[in-house]
Amino acid sequence: MAKIENGRQSVDTRSIRTISSSHLDDESSLGSDSEINGFTSDRQTDKYGFIGGAQQHTEESAQDLPPEVLRQREVKWLDMLSHWDKWMIKRFNKVRLRCQKGIPPSLRGRAWLFLSGGKVKKEQNQGKFQELDSQPGDPKWIDVIEKDLHRQFPFHEMFVSRGGHGQQDLFRVLKAYTLYRPEEGYCQAQAPIAAVLLMHMPAEDAFWGLVQICEKYLPGYYSPGLEAIQLDGEILYALLRRVSPLAYRHLEKHKIDPILYMTEWFMCAFSRTLPWASVLRVWDMFLCDGVKIILRVGLVLLKCMLGTREKLKACQGQYETMELLRAIEPRYMQEGFLVREILEVPVTARDVERENHTQLKRWKKNRGELNFKSPPRMHGARIIMLAEPPRRQDLQQNPTIVLEVPQPTPQLKKGKEERKSKKKKSIKKSQSIVEIPNPYSLPSDPPPPPHSDPPAPPAVSSETPQTETDPPHQQQAPPTHLPPAKESPLQRSTQSLSSTDQDTYL
Repeated sequence: MAKIENGRQSVDTRSIRTISSSHLDDESSLGSDSEINGFTSDRQTDKYGFIGGAQQHTEESAQDLPPEVLRQREVKWLDMLSHWDKWMIKRFNKVRLRCQKGIPPSLRGRAWLFLSGGKVKKEQNQGKFQELDSQPGDPKWIDVIEKDLHRQFPFHEMFVSRGGHGQQDLFRVLKAYTLYRPEEGYCQAQAPIAAVLLMHMPAEDAFWGLVQICEKYLPGYYSPGLEAIQLDGEILYALLRRVSPLAYRHLEKHKIDPILYMTEWFMCAFSRTLPWASVLRVWDMFLCDGVKIILRVGLVLLKCMLGTREKLKACQGQYETMELLRAIEPRYMQEGFLVREILEVPVTARDVERENHTQLKRWKKNRGELNFKSPPRMHGARIIMLAEPPRRQDLQQNPTIVLEVPQPTPQLKKGKEERKSKKKKSIKKSQSIVEIPNPYSLPSDPPPPPHSDPPAPPAVSSETPQTETDPPHQQQAPPTHLPPAKESPLQRSTQSLSSTDQDTYL
């Protein structure tokens, strides 16, 4: 417990502020922070960015989906994100089912921000993060935060380098939170939460995601005294009695308090316990359904490790039991197995609230009133959205990749306008062309040319003369002394030239 509470246990490390600006410039030009610490030549980075460590991706710890299945899920999630409020209000069970199946990696960051309500919070507080980021911060928290940066996922390429871009963004997010909630300050367990968010979204989005987790999902977890986490430990203990009586009796027999084994589990949302594929699946469900998912994961691990008599033979005392819970068997943390077991645990949000009420009454009876009154807990994304209804503009999605390409819209509009104007001009031209030359001779006109069929001109348009635009006197029968009206070569060639001019101009 002392390891978690407000960063009191620390090791002297190089401060992020002592790194020269030139060194930071050199680091930022590299492909990733891992290249700085000697992983340049033959490092093997898994698909999540881990270079090594216990959380690196393996075929045994995760299940990979075919690409066509991922593409189908991406299309479905894009549709949901485009109509988020309607899906959350009318079809939330479908949203929950898709979270249980796993959010597509390409959309996970965006989906987490929408589920947690961080998107709405960010839009309703435009410029707040930039304001907090520009402030120096409280020195007592700055010193503790800087000492904790290198401890967060040291085998992930984003955080492997001291002073790299990952650690810089993590520092910004944690410092901003201490300014946003000065009464809470900083707790060491907030760092891995913020780091997981930063792996999937920019610093500003990660900040609002952290705010939502600390205020809506796990309120009071990171406040001084850690009273909320102790209450949830008692809730876990009480629910274990119903889920696995054998494990419950064993822990009761050896007087193993829940705070001894579940503190890191719950405060870090299992981000430092499970294989990474399992972490992501747990977070998908956690941000959708709330703390009951965290409780279910804890119940599954306790049941698997202490739920049979064969298991209990290996841990006859408190020490052996604690060692067993610190080294959970990988098969129980495998993605497919763990998700199936979580969904089968019969614990609902109503069960959690009922047990919370019971444990709170017992706490007040034995210890008095809580020193830190945290805001009410929200059980999932739908409750959060209904509590703070978003405006339509709050859910608008901004493109994450902007391509500098010429916009065709103005040219299309200009082309349409030109075609309309040319069409009007062509009508006027056709009307004027019909009048010149006049095939019907007047007394003042010179005599008409011979009536023999002339040879075809060299350039004749395939367009037929527009008879609809002829003047009314042209449609009358010609005089008897004139032959049947035919197009003269001059008339045909003039019309051909006019249409050719039009096509060339357009």
